[in-house]
Amino acid sequence: MAIAKAERLMNLALCLLGTRRPLSKRELRESVEAYLEAGSDDSFNRMFERDKDDLRELGLVIETVESLDGEIGYLARRDSNRLPPITLDAEEAAALGLAAKVWQQVRLAGAASGALQKLRAAGLPEDVDPYEAHGALEPRIPVHEAAFEPLMLALRDRRPVVFDYRKATAARPEPRLVEPWALECWRGHWYLAGFDRDRGAERVFRLSRITGKVRSRGTSFTAPVPDVVTVRETVASWAGESADRSALIRLRAGAGYPLRAKASALRELGNGWDELEIPYGHGLDAWLVEFGPDVVVLEPAELRADVVDRLRAVAKG
Repeated sequence: MAIAKAERLMNLALCLLGTRRPLSKRELRESVEAYLEAGSDDSFNRMFERDKDDLRELGLVIETVESLDGEIGYLARRDSNRLPPITLDAEEAAALGLAAKVWQQVRLAGAASGALQKLRAAGLPEDVDPYEAHGALEPRIPVHEAAFEPLMLALRDRRPVVFDYRKATAARPEPRLVEPWALECWRGHWYLAGFDRDRGAERVFRLSRITGKVRSRGTSFTAPVPDVVTVRETVASWAGESADRSALIRLRAGAGYPLRAKASALRELGNGWDELEIPYGHGLDAWLVEFGPDVVVLEPAELRADVVDRLRAVAKG
């Protein structure tokens, strides 16, 4: 159905752009094949009005002209719908070319390739390699979660979604109904921020904890979308990035490299264990639980108790 509507909108746009005089509804109905299949005049009128509004929302300037005999016609003048020429210097073109090449997903590869071709036409020389200044390093945004693509499409179309989500402290997933606001990557993991309808508040979800399929709902958003969604700041606070105190943990040798990267002090204990001092902030207990038996919390006592409680909750299922 989405493809049929897109084709119908494209055909209507071509008719309005290709005419030199205003076309009446009757003429447009005879020119667009999908309108010929409308069962009645009322059905056609509703379809045409929706399509006209959609094209205007997409940015097409459609004029409504009344003839001398009172007949209403429509057209989209080319000069009113022509973008001004885009001029880019070498640094701007290279930066945009680099940004387009970051995406490696199949659905986005075609759009990125087309954008790069337009950038070439806009001033990016054929012999300029956007990666040249970075040597052998090639920036990428890895996406391994199956939930990414349907969430990206739902976010673009402003459609609520339903999915099963397993929290770090739970053995089984729970259904969540979310109005998606933003997707962001932080330290190799993707996160979704949105409005959780059942809880009536903003929530952030890690995509790797979404199980099963993401299903969209054909309803509109019920909560206003904030101008700024602080996904990274929220996740960073969970990981203790804004911590003003420290925790002491015992970590199995050869394990927990993310924890080692955050450690402010490290001491080898022998017998296959190391002792680390790491920043302690909100959410550190949930992060430590992910390392399972490779981590033992020594202090503070409240952090140790929180980790033990989470592990017991998981064990109970």
